[in-house]
Amino acid sequence: MKPDSLQLPLGVGVRDDANFDGFWPGGNAALVSQLRRQLDDDGEPFIYLWGPPDSGRTHLLQAACLEASERGARALYLPLDDLGHFPPHMLEDLEALDLVAIDDLEQVIGRRRWEEALFHCFNRLRDAHRRLLIAAGSSPRTLPVELPDLASRLGWGMTFHLQLPDDNARLEALRLRAHQRGMELPEDVARYMLHRGPRRLAEMMTLLERLDRASLSAQRKLTIPFVKRALEW
Repeated sequence: MKPDSLQLPLGVGVRDDANFDGFWPGGNAALVSQLRRQLDDDGEPFIYLWGPPDSGRTHLLQAACLEASERGARALYLPLDDLGHFPPHMLEDLEALDLVAIDDLEQVIGRRRWEEALFHCFNRLRDAHRRLLIAAGSSPRTLPVELPDLASRLGWGMTFHLQLPDDNARLEALRLRAHQRGMELPEDVARYMLHRGPRRLAEMMTLLERLDRASLSAQRKLTIPFVKRALEW
């Protein structure tokens, strides 16, 4: 896959609201700072971040690609959970881009062709002075990488461990997204959603979108009774 043939330079499934301003950093402020500066002349060439599902890995990778695009740079987001069943040809010639963000790395670990392709892609990006951002569910040391050279490469650069958000962080993230959407979300309503709704942030944000549409349609403010009726809780 040549970079000049890409119809969507940002990659597969990049949400336009997955930006840094919409991410509540909590204890991950240092990581967000590094990601914002990765394309600077003194930015970190390779950043590896890992954490459990719902820790914000995908949001941050997509945010990095969106910010790169806004700066006039070419970036590509590759979610291997969706693309890993294909041959690794998509990794060819990526050194023509400014930033490559690879998500769900664990999906292709243990597959020789993919590991070799990742190793060579890593080297080409490094030699071309490009930026690489990788996310996975576990640290580089605990990934069952079979190719020793790739295992060595994954240990380069900076590594960050993302923690699952606690209830306070979930609450702040919910209110931040509501503010971005122009919604007035009272604290009592946000806490009600937090305690009655799903625990995963992605599902919480989906509910928030439903409530936004429902409140606009009904011309009603968000209250606990309205949320109960709208979501049938």
